[in-house]
Amino acid sequence: MDKLRIGFAMCGSFCTFDKVMAVMQELVNRDMEVTPIMSNMAYSTDTRFGKAEEINKRIESICGKEIIHTIEKAEPIGPAKMFDVLLVEPCTGNTLAKLASGITDTAVTMACKSHLRNSRPVVLAVSTNDALGNSAKNIGQLMNYRNVYFVPLRQDDCKMKPRSVVADFSLTVRTLEAAIESRQIQPMIM
Repeated sequence: MDKLRIGFAMCGSFCTFDKVMAVMQELVNRDMEVTPIMSNMAYSTDTRFGKAEEINKRIESICGKEIIHTIEKAEPIGPAKMFDVLLVEPCTGNTLAKLASGITDTAVTMACKSHLRNSRPVVLAVSTNDALGNSAKNIGQLMNYRNVYFVPLRQDDCKMKPRSVVADFSLTVRTLEAAIESRQIQPMIM
């Protein structure tokens, strides 16, 4: 069997980057071909969680590939059938809203649009402080889309951030495997 080809798209939930890069490393360790994709915000923003340049170097080192970070570089993903599955981890509330509304203004949203045109699976690993607020309608809408799957999610701090939800990144591999078989793993909300 050929290597599983995964597009690994990252959005600007910077506090999750260390956990997400651990998942990225796990996929590579499982002999999967991982191509990194980042929104401009994720690619270029220095935060208290790290300098963009250092994070980008680490990601490229893990994957052994350059990061796709422009709309122009992401557009060929669908026509070239570059991936078996596209993972958006972390997927922010901003990106959820854009995907639900058909807005294509980042490398990540273009990658999703381009990949979905061939009826191939997109897996979303939500990480947003407003998942049970303004983003709830977008999550609900995307749950009804064909070929869109979710890494199971849960509230991450119900006392201090009652509307905040984060995917259980430890279930990413299982979710990818199921999505390739057109299945959503359950329970989806934990």
